[in-house]
Parts: sequence; structure tokens; C-alpha cells
Amino acid sequence: MASPRLETYCCPNRDAATQLVMTFQPKVFCGVCIGSASISLLLTVLQLLPKKGQSPRKMPKASSSATILLLISACDILGGLGLIFRSSVWLGFPGLVANISVANGTDVLPSVFCVGSAMWIQLLYSAGFWWLFCYAVDSYLVVRRSAGLSTIVLYHMMTWGLALLLCVEGVALLYYPSLSSCENGLEHAVPHYITTYAPLLLVLVVNPILFRRTVSAVASLLKGRQGIYTENERRLGTEIQIRFFKIMLVFIICWSSNIINESLLFYLEMQPDINEIALKNIRNAALITWIIMGVLNPMQGFLFTLAFYGWTGWRVDFKWQKREIPWESMSSSTAGENAYPSPVNYQSNTHDSKKVSTTDSQQTDEAISMLSEGNTSGDDRLARSSPIYQGW
Repeated sequence: MASPRLETYCCPNRDAATQLVMTFQPKVFCGVCIGSASISLLLTVLQLLPKKGQSPRKMPKASSSATILLLISACDILGGLGLIFRSSVWLGFPGLVANISVANGTDVLPSVFCVGSAMWIQLLYSAGFWWLFCYAVDSYLVVRRSAGLSTIVLYHMMTWGLALLLCVEGVALLYYPSLSSCENGLEHAVPHYITTYAPLLLVLVVNPILFRRTVSAVASLLKGRQGIYTENERRLGTEIQIRFFKIMLVFIICWSSNIINESLLFYLEMQPDINEIALKNIRNAALITWIIMGVLNPMQGFLFTLAFYGWTGWRVDFKWQKREIPWESMSSSTAGENAYPSPVNYQSNTHDSKKVSTTDSQQTDEAISMLSEGNTSGDDRLARSSPIYQGW
């Protein structure tokens, strides 16, 4: 799991709350992390692999939204690998972990491993948060026709730059003046926790607002095509809304336990003695949410692929073939191609006086298709069977 307590545990003079959770059934906890991360990793890769029997999906150019979703999955996969490696070493070499508790200037390997593995996990999951925020921003800009594939460069700069900056800054403040003599006190650890949870809280607060605005903009686009709002268009708008809801639901399920756990541990840290009998229920709640974090945090990768693409099946196609990103631009669709039809498609108007309107409709189609990409549900097939979806 991804928690700032991983870095705090690297200090020999760690606080009592961190000592409480990190020393609670460490073998069981590491086994839970390995199991959850391994299952999520295998299922995530299975979801992303090409499947037998699927029709090739063609697209002349990739969208920034497609790239962002793949990068989110990549961050989850790499973060899960870091969790598996860290937990495996802790289980296989318990003496290495024990040496972290002793301020030993001659043996730096335990501290280097502790800090390095913790920063790797934290950096990858933080980058995933920033990419999810960029996805919400990009979805809104696409509908407003203010984004394109070129903006992915700006997203890379913002995501990796902020993730690395906040991670290094938080760890530097935590380990000041040195790893072997970390400062004690909440006022010293708080900046580290703020830099860790800032992107998480940003996604929780801002993404729902951006998604809501995007859905409203989609409805306005569909209504403005010909001044009508048909049942098929209403279904498409609802489908996009459900897609955004699934993404936020997965995020809340996987990370709400972190916020609850951190709140409980901070409350315990402010008490004179966390071992008081009156605090027993709070200690138990903190330990329970700690184990829950070990299960849910690594599962984010697989659950996100379900929210992004739905269940893609078990029949993996290992035969190499050139596959393009399954996010189809409607302006490239033709009746004779073996490709997924466009989500929204009106009959072409051959009158020259309608060329400007047709161009605007094409741009609207491209924007909408980027938000409903990868959809192969039965409702979508039913909608495409309607005359309003036939031909371009």
C-alpha cells in the first residue's frame, strides 16, 4: 500500500503511532500486500492484452485521453511491483528490517532500501493521482475543443514534475538533518504528509467538479447538433456520466481507508500515551484500516481498467499484430471499414450550404468519441442500430 508511514518508518526514532501500525502482524501485512498487488498486477495486464475474436479498431491518430489512461495503468503496475518487491524483502530478510530501528552509521543498506522502496511506491502512486487529475482536465478541454494530443507534453511536465518535486521535498523535510537523526514532532512530519496527500485530495475534490461540468457540456453539444435531444443521445450522455462515476467510485473505495487511517493515527499521536485503555477502540480501528489499505490500494490498477474499458475477457491473443489504440475518431469512420461505428453519427448532408454545420458536427463527434472510447456494451450496439447512427 501507499502511505507516508512507509517513509516515517525509516527513521530510527519514529513516532509511536507509526511504530504501532508498522509492527502489527508484519508478516501477515506483507503477505496481504503481496497477494493483493500480485492479483491486481496479473488482472491489469490481462485486461490490457489484445483478445481473440475482437475486431480491429482503427484510428488515424491517438487521443490524449487514451494516452493518459494507459499512463495511469502503467503507474499502478509499477507501483504494484514496488509493493511486491518491498514486502518480499521484508518477509525474506527480517534482519534487514530490524537494523532500520538502530541508528547504525556503518550499515547503510537497510536505510537505503527502506527509503528507496518507499519513495518508489509513493512517487508512482502520486504520479497516478496527477494523471487522473489530468484526465479530468483533458476531458473537459476536449469537449470545449481546447485540447489535443499536443497537450500531452504539458501533462507530462506537470505530472512528473509535481510528483517528483513534492516527493523529494516531503522526504527531505522528514529526514532533516539526517536519516539517522530524524526530527521528532508533528510539526516536522506534517509537511511530509501534506505533500503526500495533496494530489489525492485534489482528485477527490476537483475531479467530481470537472466531470460534472464535462457531462453538462456534452449534453449541450448533443442538443446543439440539430436542436434536438434524442433518446440515443440521452443514452450516450448517461453512458459518459456513468463512466465518470465508476472512475470516482473506484478511487474513493481504494483510498478512503488511507484518509481514515491517517486521521486516526494523527489523533493517537496527539495523545500523551497511545496505549491508554480509553484509546483501545481507536487503536483497533487504526489497525483494521491499516490492513484494509494493504488490500485496496494495490487493487486500484485492476479496478480502474474495469472502469475504463469494462471486462475485456480471458481469451488473450498472443499473436503479434499491429493494434491501434481502441479510441475511435468518428471523422475517419466509413461504411466499408471493419471498425467500430461512431457513437454518434448523422446522415451526411450533401448541400454546400451545410458544409460548415457538417464540419462542426465532425468536431463534436470527435470530442464525444474520446469520452465514450472503448465502449462495446450491448446498449451501445443497440444505439448504433438506430438510423441516427447509420453512415456518415
